[in-house]
This record gives sequence, structure tokens and C-alpha cells, in this order.
Amino acid sequence: MNILAFETSCDETAAAVVRDGREILSSVVLSQIDIHALYGGVVPEIASRRHMETVAALAEEALRQAGLDKNGVDGVAVTHAPGLIGALLVGVGFAKGAAFALGKPLIPVHHIRGHIAANYLHFPDLAPPFTALVVSGGHTLILDAADYTRIRVLGSTVDDAAGEAFDKVARVLGLGYPGGAALDALAARGAPDAYRLPRPHGGDNPYDMSFSGLKTAVLSLLNSARMRGTPVDEAGLAASFTAAVCDMLVSRTARAAGELGYDKVVLAGGVAANSALRRALTAALPDRRLYMPPVALCGDNAAMIGAQAYYEWASGALGDMSLNGYANLPVESCSFYVNP
Repeated sequence: MNILAFETSCDETAAAVVRDGREILSSVVLSQIDIHALYGGVVPEIASRRHMETVAALAEEALRQAGLDKNGVDGVAVTHAPGLIGALLVGVGFAKGAAFALGKPLIPVHHIRGHIAANYLHFPDLAPPFTALVVSGGHTLILDAADYTRIRVLGSTVDDAAGEAFDKVARVLGLGYPGGAALDALAARGAPDAYRLPRPHGGDNPYDMSFSGLKTAVLSLLNSARMRGTPVDEAGLAASFTAAVCDMLVSRTARAAGELGYDKVVLAGGVAANSALRRALTAALPDRRLYMPPVALCGDNAAMIGAQAYYEWASGALGDMSLNGYANLPVESCSFYVNP
């Protein structure tokens, strides 16, 4: 089954063709980083306008690279939630039009499920059940993936997402936006015990996390040092901050894997590209099979949406022309799907 997929949940416009949920026939991503870097973050109105300007051309390019014409498409998939609502609506509207014009099934995909499915494209042997850690700019989740479409949240952040904390710390260190990769490179030159930083608890749920207090501790340390004229070991601070984030993520993921009893753990999301997190998970889970996507599949892309769409389609979860975009939607929630 060849699925033409679209991803427009934030500031990347992406189109791809994926066969049977496992094989990438084409994948095209148009980043808007240079535009939004001028403002220090994503500007929703600019993002949605850019999607409108480019999504049709990317669809044509994805088909061209796949060596297909429109008759070779068996289904149309799109990220419908969560994300920036204006950006989502561009992708949803275009996908609805494409599905209607082609007379093909419309397959809505939850963005978080898509991130998990990025691993299916790289690991042909990977199948649920497994424990999943999804860490991106807007989401930090520990999940029980009992099946391809049965996914349950075990824990999440109660405030900032880990990726947001990385970007904010990178910004105050003068590393620009987005700062994840630059902060990772800086941390690699520092000692992770250079500064004592907190590991806040997320509340009563042992799997919940909190990154706001850790971020504030770093900002307070920097502001205090600058007011006193005290030098700051920026590489050491970056390494110490990264170590604190990794400690919170890895300890909870390891606990979840142990309590669920699964022998597989999956890492996904944009922050999955962080080298320290990948090393920490590898060291903490020697008795489990760990799946981490290549860096090229960590960020937002349409191939991951096409991969998950195959399993949504196989389960009978299809959308119709009433499909809408949702800025927020639990990863478990697909109750508005229809089964024609």
C-alpha cells in the first residue's frame, strides 16, 4: 500500500510516500528554521502561511521522487493533532482535498504516534509491545505501546517539555534558536558534574516529570553570576543541565520498562537526536533491546506519518471530509474516527 503523507504540525512542511508502513519511497522536508530564528521561536501565523505556499509543490515532488503518478497512491495520510492549529489545518485541508480528488482513503495520524513509527522505518524487526519515550519540543511522554494503535500514557511532563527547556537554556547561553544541537555540542566539551542542579519530581505519579524548576535553576545561576561578574563554565553548565534532564528521563523510562516487563524500549522525537540521552539510555538498559531512530528521522517529517498511517488504516481507523485539526489531543484518543 502506497501512502502519500503530509506533516504540517509546526514549522516543517513535509510530504512523503511510504509503502506498507516500512519502506520510504520518498521524503521531502522544507524547514522554516531560518525564518523563525529571526524571532527566537516559531511564529504560528508565519508557519501556517508558509505551509500554504509550499505544500502542493512538496506533494508533487514526493510523488516524483517515489516514481509514482497520482494513480499509484492508495491512501492519503495527514497529521491532524496535536500542533499549531493554523499549521495543522493547512495540512488537513490539503490532504482532504487530495483524498477526495483521488477517491482514496483519508487516514488521520496523531503526531506522537508518528514519532514512534519513525522507528518502524529503520528497524524492520520492531513490533509492539514496547515501552516508548517520546521527547520533542512540545511533548515529553513515557508510553505503553501495547499494539500499533493501542498506546497508553504512563507519565508526562507537568510543565515544560524537555525540548522547550533545552531551547530556553540554549537561548540564554547565546546559542540561538533552535538550540538543541548547539547545546548538545557544547555539553560534549563540559563535565556533567560541574554544577549541582535539581532533579524535580513531577508529583504523585512516579512517571511524571517537571523541567520548569531545572530550567529556572540554570537561569538563576547564570543571572546571578553575570550580576556578580563571576565567570561561568558554559560547557560545564550545558553538560550539567543535560545530565539532569537525562537522569529524569532515563530513570523513569527504565522503571516503566521494568514494571511493564517488555524487552523492547523505543526512543522517539526531536530530542532523540541528543547524543547524551542516547548514551544514557544505552547504559541504563543493558538487558533490553533499545531502538533509536537515525537523526534524520528524529525531527518532524512526513515519512513517520505515512508509516503510522498504514497501521491506522489496517485497524480501520479512517477519517472523512469532516476531519478537523486539533491543537491538543491525547495520544490515546481517536474516538472521532469513522469506519466506512
